[in-house]
Amino acid sequence: MSTLQQTDHAHLTRAIEIAGAGRGRVSPNPLVGAVLVKDGQVLGEGFHAELGGAHAERAAIAAAGEADLRGATLYVSLEPCAHTGRTPPCTEAILAAGIGRVVIASEDPTDKASGRGPGILRDEGVDVEFVDGELAAQARLLNQPFRKHTRTGRPWVLFKSAMTLDGKVATRTGDSKWISGEDSRLMSHHWRAECDAVAVGIGTALTDDPRLTARIEGVARQPRRIVFDSEARLPLDSQLVRGASEVPLTVVTSRAAPRLAADALEVAGADVLVATGPNEPERVRNALAQLGAAGITSILLEGGPHLAGAFLDAGEVDEIRLFLAPVVLGGSSARDPLEGEGAERIAAATRALQLDCQRVAGDVLITARMREW
Repeated sequence: MSTLQQTDHAHLTRAIEIAGAGRGRVSPNPLVGAVLVKDGQVLGEGFHAELGGAHAERAAIAAAGEADLRGATLYVSLEPCAHTGRTPPCTEAILAAGIGRVVIASEDPTDKASGRGPGILRDEGVDVEFVDGELAAQARLLNQPFRKHTRTGRPWVLFKSAMTLDGKVATRTGDSKWISGEDSRLMSHHWRAECDAVAVGIGTALTDDPRLTARIEGVARQPRRIVFDSEARLPLDSQLVRGASEVPLTVVTSRAAPRLAADALEVAGADVLVATGPNEPERVRNALAQLGAAGITSILLEGGPHLAGAFLDAGEVDEIRLFLAPVVLGGSSARDPLEGEGAERIAAATRALQLDCQRVAGDVLITARMREW
């Protein structure tokens, strides 16, 4: 591990910052940023901008143009790869450019990559340094979906909801439009664009008839829509099914689903996934394993309360983002954001690792990171 100088810290911070520009564009690959510096001057910057495109290291080298990179320092948010995938190994480009020092913010946990790139560079005489502390933590947090998917095979799950001051997400009649303000809803569309998939339960699908698309400018690709629908009740004339030819739709059923109903959804263009297990939390975990095997690394879970509770009971909520609106609803039968079995004692409750708050126009956004991968 390395103790950075102030200038090292600034350049590595920049590499982590620009890595985020690839959100929603490179999955299942990680977000990576790189900065090339020589004699105190930044010669090139780059980030992984699209799946199948140049990795951050090669993009930074290309941005340096005809500059002499011999002895330069490369700052990179994730260790350089040494394997051939959609693109050639970054280690080859680093060595060919004559770069003398590589400063790395975080390791790559995949079996095919972990430690190989830095090892090859060191063998060829390059000074390789891993950092620790706050910068390393920032770099790891940047790639939580990639890291969880790599280690478990399941997608990272972000649960989003909007609730009133008294902790309700809908009236006793099911009305929930709109608790949060327009700015909060716009932010949610950005999260949709950044995730591989958006998931809801059949109750939400039947009540709201949503599209679950990211309706903002500049979306690189729409997220897959996922409906947890144990009995295959999703109507064929719903917006989700009618749009399946344009934006992928997966319906997660159980073995209890009528075969004719499931077949009809498939004929209409939906992918039908059968989740197995003795209870809802186990079926959630089984569904996530199947979705992860299909390349889904991140899911924005938008509800409703029944499905969110099953995810929490399954231990599969990795981050929570709650919009708290200046509204008081009341009513003993109004809906809570999370149902399910829950914890029997406070001591057994799931506690957040980190909690942050920010104002979003008239609302307050509470972000809780539940675990780190």
